[in-house]
Amino acid sequence: MQKHLNYLLIGASVLGLSACQTSFTQEAGMQVDKGQFGNSTMNNVLLQSGEITYMQALGGRFAAEVPSTITFEFNSAVLSPAAMAALNQQANWIRQFPELRFSVYGHTDLVGSNAYNYALGKKRAEVVVSYLETKGISRSRLKALVSYGETRPVIATPNPETQNRRTVTEVSGFVENHPMVLNGKYAQVIMREYLVLAERLHPENTDVQTQVDPSQ
Repeated sequence: MQKHLNYLLIGASVLGLSACQTSFTQEAGMQVDKGQFGNSTMNNVLLQSGEITYMQALGGRFAAEVPSTITFEFNSAVLSPAAMAALNQQANWIRQFPELRFSVYGHTDLVGSNAYNYALGKKRAEVVVSYLETKGISRSRLKALVSYGETRPVIATPNPETQNRRTVTEVSGFVENHPMVLNGKYAQVIMREYLVLAERLHPENTDVQTQVDPSQ
């Protein structure tokens, strides 16, 4: 009897959880957390403790919010319509963070010699950088690098493989001396100016006399 009751309770719990849906009529907090609760606090703690850097955090955000990888046809460095659509999303994101620099890594599949693949990977990276430049991204913020297929293949195969023929765009650092970058020296300047303002004496009050017309 007890065993049967346990099965009924488990079944009722499963049905209750499966019936949970977002609704304005539900009580706040009644839904089971799916793992996202507290992520903002956790990330803030990691940043403040130095366990992850701001560059790493922004790099992760870039990879999560836009397609950072595009692929190419075999033995080609021509951008497809799908690739250009992905790069448009990259450009829109990059424009929102003018203090960041980016690197573009070119890759090939395992077909061909190392020298040929190196040149092809470099050409693919340059094509991506040139396209992003047409979308208003300064070339000084972009660097075309290469890592050909033999070095970092997504799928280790000697045959042609689309996923290996790719470029990957990543956050690589901060623009030097950019006004939005709050480095240590700039922070010291701000702190010094803040302290000077706090110590600055206010001017003495002056009495202002207003003549009043007795006839009114």
